[in-house]
Amino acid sequence: MAKFLLSLHLVVAVLAVGPVAVAVSMFPRKAKAALAAGPEQVTAQASVRLLHRISNIYALIGIAVPVLGIGTAQAMGVLGNAWLIASMVLTGVAAGVLLLFVLPGQQATVDALDATENQEAETARATGMLKMLPMTAGLFNLLWVVVLVLMVIRPGSTNGA
Repeated sequence: MAKFLLSLHLVVAVLAVGPVAVAVSMFPRKAKAALAAGPEQVTAQASVRLLHRISNIYALIGIAVPVLGIGTAQAMGVLGNAWLIASMVLTGVAAGVLLLFVLPGQQATVDALDATENQEAETARATGMLKMLPMTAGLFNLLWVVVLVLMVIRPGSTNGA
């Protein structure tokens, strides 16, 4: 059962976290171009909306990653190990960065693109939030890299791997 849960955990991690990591990384550059181009640049705006949709949908699917991870850890008997606890804490921090900074920043940008009246105020607000998006996207991705490394090296692991 542990091998099945571990396999499922890894598949969901790759297929859910991967697209979010790519989408949040691409969003700031595409959003800056879309906001600068104005309403006539439909393709740039469509890209921004698509990246935001990917971030939202795959973030929801990504909830399965820690759920399956906890089940896997329990089946493997490593639930109390320090490396796993650190990984769970970092996963929670990554989720917080995504939910509190990245997704709201993306939503503000999409709202600015959608605004027809009071366009300047919306664009100014989105531009302000857009300045933080590359940093928060980088932090989100860095946290996931650290979690991945902890999962691979498992400090203090007793299985010899």
